[in-house]
Amino acid sequence: MLWHELTIHTTEESVEMISNFLHEAGAGGVSIEESGTLNKKRSTPHGEWFGDVPFNDIPEGQAVIKGYFSEDMNLEEIKDEIAPRVEELSLFGINTGEVRYELKTVNEEEWATAWKQYFKPIRVSERLTIRPSWEEYTPESADERIIELDPGMAFGTGAHPTTSLCLRALDSVIQGGEEVIDVGTGSGILSIGAVHLGASKVLALDLDPVAVHSAIENTQLNGMENQIVVKESDLLTVITDGGMEELGVKLPVKLVVANILAEVILLFTDDVYAALQPGGYYIASGIYKNKVDVVEQALVSSGFEIEKIHREDDWVAFVARKR
Repeated sequence: MLWHELTIHTTEESVEMISNFLHEAGAGGVSIEESGTLNKKRSTPHGEWFGDVPFNDIPEGQAVIKGYFSEDMNLEEIKDEIAPRVEELSLFGINTGEVRYELKTVNEEEWATAWKQYFKPIRVSERLTIRPSWEEYTPESADERIIELDPGMAFGTGAHPTTSLCLRALDSVIQGGEEVIDVGTGSGILSIGAVHLGASKVLALDLDPVAVHSAIENTQLNGMENQIVVKESDLLTVITDGGMEELGVKLPVKLVVANILAEVILLFTDDVYAALQPGGYYIASGIYKNKVDVVEQALVSSGFEIEKIHREDDWVAFVARKR
């Protein structure tokens, strides 16, 4: 099968927003390569991880994003749709750099499996290690929990700082028995990690049907069908539409986690507050460093207390608590 490939040369700062634009335009998959990603040192509290392929030549702070569209779609029209939205990012304080576009047609095998050589097992927290489903790995201790993952065409391998920040925050907060809502679940990695850490039930939500399919498959891969319910939902709308008995959790819950764009986090802080028990936690990630102040102000305005701010590279995750 042939696919159209739209490549966008931009900055690391704009990766999350532009990737979202590609998905909204109908991309069947999105790949992201940042400066040095191919053998960039990944520091965690439990060691360091390196890729095992040659260093890339992407300049520091730059990124290459590729969106893949079915051959029956008009790639020129898609580019013309996305380009103005990319230009508008500067109005929100996001530096996109000197954006450049490339269009071509590729075979499915070129993009569907080639990226797998860059995804290796990685220890991300005291108790969690992510293992690609096609890789062999032996746990280093009896306490280590393995998240088996095949991200497919959805976000969330654990290699990106926003995901690893969330997993480490979950490891620090979950004590056992919590009911959790995961907003923007992507591959389901945070939901699976939460269950491994002791959560009793997780409601995993995503607006993208591709992500919903991927999260369901990964839930099954980890044998967690009884603990994780995956639903298509625009943020938390599914819990306001009734039928909670079908969603696996009971409101209010103890923990909400969202690894999404800062601009989206700002849209529903009040909804998260209402969904949480008093003393419940909200872990919010996907926040670039230039959005820290505005997100913190929104959380405080909704009634949250900021307990901790986790940082990795230029990305931030908040651990906030309902008063």
